[in-house]
Amino acid sequence: VQLQASGGGLVQAGGSLRLSCAASGSSLTVAVWGWHRQAPGKQRELVAHITASGSTNYADSLKGRFIISKDNAKSTIYLQMDNLKPDDTAVYYCYAEGFHYSANGRKYFNSWGQGTLVTVSS
Repeated sequence: VQLQASGGGLVQAGGSLRLSCAASGSSLTVAVWGWHRQAPGKQRELVAHITASGSTNYADSLKGRFIISKDNAKSTIYLQMDNLKPDDTAVYYCYAEGFHYSANGRKYFNSWGQGTLVTVSS
């Protein structure tokens, strides 16, 4: 299962961006989608997760500014980021885990996208 992230770019502080992440492949059941980010010189950290049922979880510092959502029909998730700050500058990675169904049965998958760079200028 491959994930393709897009939507990153350069934005001024206070601005907004919406990231997208699409999963390729058919016969998928995604149990958890997520976004993580890695700033220069720092470890990768959780941004937000969303489950198949729609339950969401956010990093405490991002609540109220970031919203994660999904479109099951398009096998795509989104991250709406508002009131961006220079500290939000990072490479944002999407993530998905679940099951892929084929003639050989059910197989677990755990995939990461390639990352999309978000740069917030002050």
